[in-house]
Amino acid sequence: MSIDLSIIIPEFNESERITSTLERVDRFARRLRGGSAPVGSYEIIVVDDGSSDDTREVVEQISLELPAVRCVRYENNRGKGHAVRVGMLVATGSVRLMTDADCSIPPEEMPKLLEPLISKRADIAIGSRYSEGADVMVKQPAWRIAWSRLCNTVIQRTLVGGIRDTQCGFKAFTASAAREIFSQTRIDGWAFDLEVLALARQANLRIVERGVAWEDDPRTRVNPIKDFVSVVREYRKIRHNLRHGVYHQQLASVSVSHSSL
Repeated sequence: MSIDLSIIIPEFNESERITSTLERVDRFARRLRGGSAPVGSYEIIVVDDGSSDDTREVVEQISLELPAVRCVRYENNRGKGHAVRVGMLVATGSVRLMTDADCSIPPEEMPKLLEPLISKRADIAIGSRYSEGADVMVKQPAWRIAWSRLCNTVIQRTLVGGIRDTQCGFKAFTASAAREIFSQTRIDGWAFDLEVLALARQANLRIVERGVAWEDDPRTRVNPIKDFVSVVREYRKIRHNLRHGVYHQQLASVSVSHSSL
């Protein structure tokens, strides 16, 4: 059976809040019929990034009640970028949407990203906390706003100019765009969004940005100093890979291996 929508939720040690998130996402996905973003069949893929708690067992229990839910798991913690890559490449939906396990962006915002893809006006739609129409219901701490804005300022000027919120964890891709991009990505950490958008620009894919409602969750695992250093290091690696044609080489290698099967 073909799937219209795949919802990918990367997570690490989320046993306490994953149940409510999955119930909320599934409840809204069932309502996504008709309107400006009609969706029929759907799947919800939880990618467990090597959790050390009982998240996997919790998700498997939920899947008995919510058949659209399935869990993909690997043993070692690799990072959010790796988890999203795995989810995007195992997904079967014609549209593939990533969202965070904390539900900081409510599932009711999904049509904003789905509509331009379903109507074929874009290949990628990304949520934004800074674009017109955004509604930050519970504001971030000052340090996190500064962290996000600093990342965006540096990045806009040198890597993906014109995108106001590169780091928002709410993005949707057509199946072909997801396969093209995530078959090439290498960044496992926080900067994976930058790599994704840089590759999309390189491939001349159409990107739209939509303001979304957003609510800060104080339980965030972002470490302002450690993670900023990590983003800068990964950002430099992305620029190096782009300058030296690493992604083209990787895509050619993938194409050769597929043609030999």
